[in-house]
Amino acid sequence: MSRPDVEKSKKAAAEKAVEYVVDGMIVGLGSGSTAEYFISKLAEKKLNIVGIPTSKRTEGLARRLGIRLASVEEARELDVDVDGADEVDPEFNLLKGGGGAHTMEKRVAEKAKKFIVVVDYRKMVERLGFFPVAVEVEESRKEAVIKKLAYLGGIPQIRDGFITDGGNIIIDVRFNIVDPRGLEDKLNSIQGVIENGIFSKRKADVVIVGEGDKVKVIKRENGRK
Repeated sequence: MSRPDVEKSKKAAAEKAVEYVVDGMIVGLGSGSTAEYFISKLAEKKLNIVGIPTSKRTEGLARRLGIRLASVEEARELDVDVDGADEVDPEFNLLKGGGGAHTMEKRVAEKAKKFIVVVDYRKMVERLGFFPVAVEVEESRKEAVIKKLAYLGGIPQIRDGFITDGGNIIIDVRFNIVDPRGLEDKLNSIQGVIENGIFSKRKADVVIVGEGDKVKVIKRENGRK
């Protein structure tokens, strides 16, 4: 039996997330293809909201669609943040950063009262690590950082030709991830590392999984953090 169409699955999850947004909210606008489906559907509702974009690409899309925007610095707290993920495990840990926007994505998620992740069925995994961990790094420190990443058991590779919105490089690192929280902390303790794509401190509160026309809403029982 063939699996449902991936794009249809993304759209189904994204459109379900729009139900969590009402007039007057401050809304985090994630990055990536599934988040863009959410932003497009949200714009159709023409709600009185303020969006907080997580990347320059997202900002451009939201402006073209007429969504009023503010920066993360201007927002003390967000009502909801809707974003995608590369992987989601059963403990609601996330792996993000395939698009290189994870630093801002994490800042926005940390300010949100509710963090909603929209994914297609392929992104649900038993354990993080099929995708590499994206690590944003100051270019001038890349050699020293690569040595530290290898010391931690990683297999690092610089993402060719990619520069983040913050002007830094991405090093993609293969890890056998046993302890997401511990690895997130260790990576961020390396001098020259800006942020990494493991979301274990700020886990998803709600995961909306699309599979064809169907959606499954999974809620984390123990709340925000």
